Amino acid sequence: MKKMTIDYTHSEIGFKVKHLMISTVRGNFGKFRGEINENGDMTVFVDVDSINTNNSDRDNHLKGSDFFDSENYPLISFNTKNVDFSSPTVTGELTIKGVTKEVTMTSEYNGVSVDPWGNTKHGLEVTGKVNRSDFGLTWNAPLETGGVLVSDEVTFNIDLQLLETVDTPVSEMAQ
Repeated sequence: MKKMTIDYTHSEIGFKVKHLMISTVRGNFGKFRGEINENGDMTVFVDVDSINTNNSDRDNHLKGSDFFDSENYPLISFNTKNVDFSSPTVTGELTIKGVTKEVTMTSEYNGVSVDPWGNTKHGLEVTGKVNRSDFGLTWNAPLETGGVLVSDEVTFNIDLQLLETVDTPVSEMAQ
């Protein structure tokens, strides 16, 4: 496998969660980086402070100690070994707020294409669900109707465009 990096300008890491148990709130993370190395191992880092739910008060609450505690845990990470584009799943270690759990998500490889500038790109969509309380995000409020304000189940929708990269040996670099 060739080394690949995430083309963040053509990628998105989004999520959704039930609110009041009757509606869905969506959001995304605007800053992230990652790569797949030659062995197929993938590492992705997400900047927690880049969270965006289209509501600054909610975003600030999510960044705070009730949820992500971004001051002490600024990154979310996902690491997996030997990515196989032909597999319908990807399993790896997800770390949120200092807690690491193995998760398996559905993956769909969308193929390969060459852009107008000669860059080889691959498309990968990943979806999955996690229980946020498993990662120490336990804040909630009970409702008079018997439910809770925020569901424990969070769904991730990740759309990645991956750019094949070539590491040029020092001896081949232009002088």
